[in-house]
Amino acid sequence: MNIFIERKKHILISAGVFTANFLLDRLTKALASSFLDGKSPIRLLHNMVILVYQENAGAFLSLGASWPSALKNVLLLFIPAGICLAAFIYIIFKEQKLKRVICIACIIGGGIGNLIDRIFHDFKVIDFINFGIGNIRTGILNAADLSVCAGVVCLIIFEWRHESRS
Repeated sequence: MNIFIERKKHILISAGVFTANFLLDRLTKALASSFLDGKSPIRLLHNMVILVYQENAGAFLSLGASWPSALKNVLLLFIPAGICLAAFIYIIFKEQKLKRVICIACIIGGGIGNLIDRIFHDFKVIDFINFGIGNIRTGILNAADLSVCAGVVCLIIFEWRHESRS
């Protein structure tokens, strides 16, 4: 019980960041399902942002969409779930730097958001955002993907700055 008292700040921050990212993902996917599914794309900021409903049966850019179910279960569900669980345990019990806790909690929140889609929607993840200028565009993604990417980029920046100070 003493470990929980010592790590209270890390536990609260990691739980809060995880929850915020997870709930934002669930909310935006519900909105995308309600307002974009079966409708024409919504173009914003001179096509820099396009909102369009798409279900992705694979991972990044539909990688693995046509894989056999057993392979998809292992590579797109069980391994990522295990990684998310291990990372959550790590940030609660081991990680000392709050900036790392925040970055990793963002990654976990997004990862779990997409895992929930895979579990409850026959491996289909709801995607709905496309960014770009002209022909230079991202794939269609979602808030969970943005959470994971933001967490990874911030973690890289933190590590680079932390390393350069050492």
